[in-house]
Amino acid sequence: MTNEILILAGSAAALGFVHTILGPDHYLPFIVMAKARQWKMYKTIIITALCGVGHVGSSIIVGSLGIGLGIGINKLTGFESVRGSLAAWAFIVFGFAYMVWGIYRAIKNKPHKHVHIHDGELHTHEHTHEEEHDHVHKKNITPWILFLIFVLGPCEPLIPMLMFPAAESNTWGVVFVAAVFAVVTISTMLVVVVLLTKGVKFLNIGKVERYTHAIAGGIIFLSGFAIQFLGL
Repeated sequence: MTNEILILAGSAAALGFVHTILGPDHYLPFIVMAKARQWKMYKTIIITALCGVGHVGSSIIVGSLGIGLGIGINKLTGFESVRGSLAAWAFIVFGFAYMVWGIYRAIKNKPHKHVHIHDGELHTHEHTHEEEHDHVHKKNITPWILFLIFVLGPCEPLIPMLMFPAAESNTWGVVFVAAVFAVVTISTMLVVVVLLTKGVKFLNIGKVERYTHAIAGGIIFLSGFAIQFLGL
């Protein structure tokens, strides 16, 4: 392994970390969905990891095909930019739709009181007719939607970093740099998601609890908006 490749790999690790930390779309969707849909921690970790693999893997495939076909870096980065815009709009549309559904669900399941007599005494109790866990017998497609959006979303810093070892015809160098970037990116996603998900569980939101789906959709919508219009 040459010094140049080791330096490039170190840069890839740093960029992977910064790229993930500065991109709220890399972790906020999993945190808010885990809270809203009451995912177990192991399920949150699996979904985050799979989305991370799809996110990085798609860019590795695009970069490898571009290198193999001799496509210039300008065209590849332009293509990745288009993919990034599409992913941002997918977050916007999905987040908005989920927010609207969450508001509808919250209104539909508004708590109400029932009065009954027990042992000659008048009692009231408050409850909702919330569907238990969104009908457990139905398949939950939310993780698959997130996975598809992350596959669509590019890792913009990766492809330029693959060009140097590719120009040197160093296949192992390309593989090593890509692997370092992927491991750091996915690991950072997992660490942030796990830590913040544990923190969110301690929040006592009381009566706002029934709005968690709407809030989750709103946060995903704002994440997509920030990516598309604020360049995050």
